[in-house]
Amino acid sequence: MDNILTIVWFLVALGVLVTFHEFGHFYVARRCGVKVLRFSVGFGKPLYTWRGKTGTEYTLAWIPLGGFVKMLDEREGEVPEEQLEQAFNRKSVWQRMAIVVAGPLANFILAVLLFWVMLMPGTTDIAPVIGKVEANSVAAEAGLESGQEILSVDGQRINTWQDLTRQLMRRLGESGTITFTAKYQNSSLEYQSEATLDKWLQGEEEPDPTQGLGITLWQPPFDALLEQVMPDSPAEAAGLQAGDLLLAADGQALDGWKGLVEYVRARPGGTMQLEYERDGELQSTTLTARSVEAENGRQVGQIGVMPVRPTWPESMLRKQEYSLAGGFVKAVHKTWETSGFVLLSLKKLILGEISTKNLSGPITIAKVAGASAKAGMSYYVGFLALLSISLGVFNLLPIPVLDGGHLFYYLIEAVKGSPVPEKVQMAGYQVGLVMVMGLMVLALYNDVMRL
Repeated sequence: MDNILTIVWFLVALGVLVTFHEFGHFYVARRCGVKVLRFSVGFGKPLYTWRGKTGTEYTLAWIPLGGFVKMLDEREGEVPEEQLEQAFNRKSVWQRMAIVVAGPLANFILAVLLFWVMLMPGTTDIAPVIGKVEANSVAAEAGLESGQEILSVDGQRINTWQDLTRQLMRRLGESGTITFTAKYQNSSLEYQSEATLDKWLQGEEEPDPTQGLGITLWQPPFDALLEQVMPDSPAEAAGLQAGDLLLAADGQALDGWKGLVEYVRARPGGTMQLEYERDGELQSTTLTARSVEAENGRQVGQIGVMPVRPTWPESMLRKQEYSLAGGFVKAVHKTWETSGFVLLSLKKLILGEISTKNLSGPITIAKVAGASAKAGMSYYVGFLALLSISLGVFNLLPIPVLDGGHLFYYLIEAVKGSPVPEKVQMAGYQVGLVMVMGLMVLALYNDVMRL
């Protein structure tokens, strides 16, 4: 059932993003007086087709990995004389540029709207307070200590743990000095410090910047206190009940809920003895963990229990409320900032500062779509916004066959006053096609290797 829902959420995401992208081209083309012959969501054999009042054929095709808008164009076939003024190639270079850029622009507009929806109820994030610092780490070299709140990194203000992670990701694969400003809780005294990076986390697959820095987030004590025991689970069969506090597994003391999860997940199908406290008395039981498939395709252990989640102190939370206008401005800023980060990540991939193993294809995207939808609608909306921005940025790259490649040709035409020669364009398209197909094959290979 989970796999079916993952596919459904993936198809919904693709449908929304592709439709918005192609609608951008379609809308501006119509506004510029270009006759649109076909608006297709998906490639290949049509599943459903209907014709609009203006003669445009609308198609839903069976391969959902993209779409296209086919316009009247003398380069693709004979055009009746009375329709020549509606042909794409007869429009001014500025109109053609507007039509081309409208697709990616629609993706950025969609991202702004999605972020706006996310922000309107207000946000609650976790303060960037350090829980633990690893010895001999970058954080230890900088003199960061447990209990400190990180205020800035490289001069950039940090308000939440998410801000910290995002700023650290900008330094992946780099060498040089990284600077911090921090303070202790209930103190106004600020401390500046620095450390040296040397090709930091370069080549790492799925790098974790905070772990790579050598710090963990401060969290309230999270004991393995059971709130719920699932019906027909190994835990129920072993007699565990809500209210039990799990203390040890096979004689090893558990480091709270995290320790229990790590111990159980590492032993799919394994038998273990659990010691627990119930009503002030120590007891023990033996159970066999169920083997289940995780999101990465690996088998992990599961015993079927849910914990009592700890309450975060108000001092450790960062809450933000937005007005209608304020939320929109923040959404625009977030879209701009994320677009810049996507471009920076592409630059790092090209320069080898981050591993190409981080490229993801449709399988990984589908898994993330399913996982985000399962986590909650706000997470899924955020995923859609990020994917929409990535699609917009990627399509603006100056690679022939992409919107950015067409835009590049038209910019040259606008400067020199005449179109780029047809032979040059065709050669560029062939090179661009090889590049895009190569990226797709690499991303799909990475997907398969993660299974």
